[in-house]
Amino acid sequence: MEYRTLGKTGIRVSRLCFGVLTIGPLQAGLPGAEGVDLLEYAVARGVNFFDSAEDYGTYPYLRSLLQRIKDRPLVITSKSYAVTAREMMASVDQARRELDRDYIDIFLLHEQESSLTLQGHRQALEFLVEAREKGIVRAVGLSTHTVAGVLAVLDKPEIDVVHPLFNIRGLGILDGTREAMLDAIRSAWGQGKGIYLMKALGGGHLLHQAEQALSFCLGQECAASVAVGMQTRAEIDFNVALASGLPVPEHLQIAAARQDRRLHIEDWCEGCGRCADICPQGVLSSGDDGKIRVVESSCLLCGYCAGVCPNFCIKVY
Repeated sequence: MEYRTLGKTGIRVSRLCFGVLTIGPLQAGLPGAEGVDLLEYAVARGVNFFDSAEDYGTYPYLRSLLQRIKDRPLVITSKSYAVTAREMMASVDQARRELDRDYIDIFLLHEQESSLTLQGHRQALEFLVEAREKGIVRAVGLSTHTVAGVLAVLDKPEIDVVHPLFNIRGLGILDGTREAMLDAIRSAWGQGKGIYLMKALGGGHLLHQAEQALSFCLGQECAASVAVGMQTRAEIDFNVALASGLPVPEHLQIAAARQDRRLHIEDWCEGCGRCADICPQGVLSSGDDGKIRVVESSCLLCGYCAGVCPNFCIKVY
């Protein structure tokens, strides 16, 4: 496994980052021991970088992993939608408590859309900067699905890390093309921001060309790492091979191609609309019968909708 330094943070990360959303309650819901075994297997294959968030429900897996792995440093990112300083303090304290760790390596403002939303979260950002000065957080940044979100960091020297959506087809970019996003990312990287990409496989829509899609993202010089959600050892082996510049055995290519997933909405959906309100891609809406419908071709399978459904009728599988 190759490792790179994330911008000017001094934090060394594996080229492959494990996006742990996919093993938690918003997606696979793996039993605790099974999920931790999978994370530990990734560590054995060279992965040292794990991406989580307050809303993912995956801190327990990572806490157990940290208790098991004592012989090497692991890098953990978390994210929060917090707006005020008090809300962000609560988010950081929760992460430290549930991970049983004194500090969080990287803490991000979750899903920033533009300089306007960043300004609206200014208090939360200022708290993170203070937390970095105290050693509670090692690096500060934001995640975004928009070109404008990346451009918003260019005049913000206090922001260390950017976690943007990017893939070979530009799927999920809300306000521009793949080329526009790449130009913005390169500008941020040129200012010393650490970059690690998300949605390299387009939420599963690019599984039919997984090797090409992931290799494309790994081939971007500006990207220190690429976060990928994984649920099986075969997926880990496939992605580690690509991140390490090794040929992918045929049996792993076949296994990866069979991992198609979709968003499933149960018949008992009452159409309350909470899922549509939180959907970052705007692909959920109410049908003529009052039930929620999804535009599957544009859904990135983030699973955020499942987390707010009061009747537990949304699943990703």
